[in-house]
Amino acid sequence: MKQLDENEAAYEVFYKATWSAAWQDVAFLELAKLAAMKQEWEVALELVSDSLYRNWKGHNARHLKVALLRKLGKTKDALALIKESIQFDKFSMGCLFEDYLLSDATEQEEKLQAFKKLMRGNVHTYLEYTADYLQAGMYQEAQQLLAVYLDEAQEPYPIVYYFLAFIASKTNQQTEIKQWLMKAQQANPDKVFPNRLVELNILRWATEWATEDGNLFYYLGNFWYANRQDKEAVACWEKTTLLKPQFPTAFRNLSLAYHNKEHHVEKAVAALTTAYQLDKSDARVLMEFDQLHKKINTSPQKRLNLLLSQKEITFQRDDLYLELVTLLNQTEYYQGAKDLLAARNFHPWEGGEGKVVGQYLLTHIALAKQAILAKHYDIALIYLQETEAYPHNLGEGKLLGTQENDIHYLKGLVYELKGDTATAESLYRLATQGIAEPVQSIFYNDPQPDKIFYQGLAWIKLGYPEKATAIFERLIRFGQEHLNDEIKIDYFAVSLPDLLVFDADLNERNRVHCLYLMALGHLGKGNQEEAKNLFNQASLLNINHQGVLEHDKMIDFLTSVEVLG
Repeated sequence: MKQLDENEAAYEVFYKATWSAAWQDVAFLELAKLAAMKQEWEVALELVSDSLYRNWKGHNARHLKVALLRKLGKTKDALALIKESIQFDKFSMGCLFEDYLLSDATEQEEKLQAFKKLMRGNVHTYLEYTADYLQAGMYQEAQQLLAVYLDEAQEPYPIVYYFLAFIASKTNQQTEIKQWLMKAQQANPDKVFPNRLVELNILRWATEWATEDGNLFYYLGNFWYANRQDKEAVACWEKTTLLKPQFPTAFRNLSLAYHNKEHHVEKAVAALTTAYQLDKSDARVLMEFDQLHKKINTSPQKRLNLLLSQKEITFQRDDLYLELVTLLNQTEYYQGAKDLLAARNFHPWEGGEGKVVGQYLLTHIALAKQAILAKHYDIALIYLQETEAYPHNLGEGKLLGTQENDIHYLKGLVYELKGDTATAESLYRLATQGIAEPVQSIFYNDPQPDKIFYQGLAWIKLGYPEKATAIFERLIRFGQEHLNDEIKIDYFAVSLPDLLVFDADLNERNRVHCLYLMALGHLGKGNQEEAKNLFNQASLLNINHQGVLEHDKMIDFLTSVEVLG
């Protein structure tokens, strides 16, 4: 009710809240503010004293009581309360500002500088105390406080200007309203995320005056989206794009809302394309632009060409740089991927666990396979041995218990082709160890199906085809049984395998995973045509699934190795 300016009704409800001991301090404080808005200073003072009786150290109540005492001319009492408040809370900023207002000319500058020092130019602290004054109808004090902020701010936070315009409307300063709103419209909109109800109310008030202010609707969109009012957010951002068609961030925000909330992929792509075209220097937008194209199955070569054309921007971010490495691997430029991995010091980031080392492993395994087919067995061993310990520049070590069935199998294969059957057999036995039961792979450290696939290949090499068949059958059966599962992720899930800028279709991801499992199973059993068919089905859903891409090539690799053997 209070937020809707229904103060009389709010007054009655707040009084009812005082019946509960748990709410007395807050309720009396709100009643005091409402009384102050009507300039009923004595009534307000009595009410705020009741609040302090229930919560003696309440800093908001102390700030208001000092202001009320000042209004009533009780300077001595006000200063005594300020002194008491600062004794147990040296950061009682409201009381310190009141102390500045109460000081004489000889002390004012010193107290003002001390106040500024403690405030540290933090605009949100200024806005909090400004809001306290506004809720008590003390518009002059609110204006004075924001003037202190503006006096030291090099690039003022735009919301401050809207506050000052609102204050001007309450104090009948018509010319100042327009002046402050013009300053707000011309301010830099970067990193402006209003999150208080008082900010929402003031911004909504401003829309009646500043109908051509694109930034204003952008800020409102940010507030609505953060508070899950998606339709309102989209409407505001769309208005921003009409008023400021050269503002890339509004288009970028719309893209996320179109994709994640309205599930309108075409509109999302169009909006993000506009954002990217408007500012090609923004590495964040380039990363999101690439991720969206990844989701809609744009060809890896086309995505690779884009990142290569923007190499300077791509190199600004670890995740974008790694996507370039990934695309080089997807398009079989393995040596280029290896060189890029060696040339950068990566820094771990949440959601990126396992990604850098994953590309490192894929690169070395792929190069080893190429060397095997070229009969360069010693070179193949070097590539495989380089996977035993990860270089420090990758920013991540090897997890305890990491399964390396593929590496052990390929090493065994190299030694077998070199004629060292004893070493080959010991490596094949290593390749049979570890988890052999397939699971739904959601997190980066979940057991991967290709490791199980290599266990089966190793059992074949050791002369146990029945054990291999059992493994391959499990892969096929798991895929068949879970192909149409409904997948949900726990709210607190972390370390997901993909960036979550754009919402993922978990059911589709599961379907790809199951098709992949079934394809591996059929490949292991020698059903190459069925394996190829399943790999193709998975690729149609996700052209970027590296497991599918690499193991589709295993059909020819295994055939070629048989010829070599």
